[in-house]
Amino acid sequence: MMAGRGAHMAAVGGPARHIPVMLSEVLHALEPKSGAIIVDGTFGAGGYSKAILEAAECEVIAIDRDPEAVAAGRALAAKFPGRLKLVAGRFGAMDEIVNRQGIEAVDGVALDLGVSSMQLDEPERGFSFIHEGPLDMRMGKEGPSASDIVNELSAGELAEIIGKLGEEGRSRAIAKAIVARRAEAPIETTKELSDIVARVLGRKRDEAKHPATRTFQALRLYLNDELDELARGLSAAERLLKAGGRLVVVTFHSLEDRIAKRFFASRSTPAPRGSRHLPETSDAAFAPSFRLLNRHPIEPNQSEIRRNPRARSARLRAAERTAAPAHGPDLVALGVPQISFGM
Repeated sequence: MMAGRGAHMAAVGGPARHIPVMLSEVLHALEPKSGAIIVDGTFGAGGYSKAILEAAECEVIAIDRDPEAVAAGRALAAKFPGRLKLVAGRFGAMDEIVNRQGIEAVDGVALDLGVSSMQLDEPERGFSFIHEGPLDMRMGKEGPSASDIVNELSAGELAEIIGKLGEEGRSRAIAKAIVARRAEAPIETTKELSDIVARVLGRKRDEAKHPATRTFQALRLYLNDELDELARGLSAAERLLKAGGRLVVVTFHSLEDRIAKRFFASRSTPAPRGSRHLPETSDAAFAPSFRLLNRHPIEPNQSEIRRNPRARSARLRAAERTAAPAHGPDLVALGVPQISFGM
């Protein structure tokens, strides 16, 4: 999972943390039981996996796309022999990953979204806009880097990314400044990009946030395909969970939460029937596949926010799987922003 994020303002999304956000609320929603199999789709530093394994004599299949997170998790796996399985991969394909383990269905899925502590705490990973490092931002350490994006894409493409995925109102001005600056020399470090954005927006634009927050968020989301991955992961969890299984999702910004909210809303109400002229379809195809455990998102209490300021933006949504068939994925219906060009 992407837990284990610390407590300093070091990167987009807020301070890193070493204590999982809303841990007690996540465990309450998951209800791990003896003999259960639970998927931790975003392992990170293993905070949720450890707590789940301590809560019940269950098994956890932990997934992370970062090979360093998987390698670092081996020490935790040694503490729970035979109960913690670490797998390198993307949670968007969790059903395929779990099926390859010889398991057809699971009792719970936990997703803690965002960027991990190890990624935030290491300047060389390029997620931080405060501590200088190479402009990287690749969660899986593969493919093009953030530096490649800012140095190669057109101003229009950069503006679309920053506007749609960062919800930045001055995306065009920022994109224009990036293109002008890279004409002098390639943009290679986090500080170089951060300074470009700060000069456009002004450092006092929002005292609660660094002016580069939205731009860094946008580049990270685009580079790692995070929102599409979330939509795929929610659908994969729907296919994988057995009746009575629990899905728990912790989001940290509005784009993530909108997708989770629309997913749970669409799966917890009967699907509308089509035209009377279409072929007959069984009632099961229209039945809700989830029962909401909380109609409104659960937010962290003030004591947790004081201990970990990053928790202030967290929202927890949870639901219980019914016996109805899984629905098909629909990225547009879930509110995934559509970028008009390919990477």
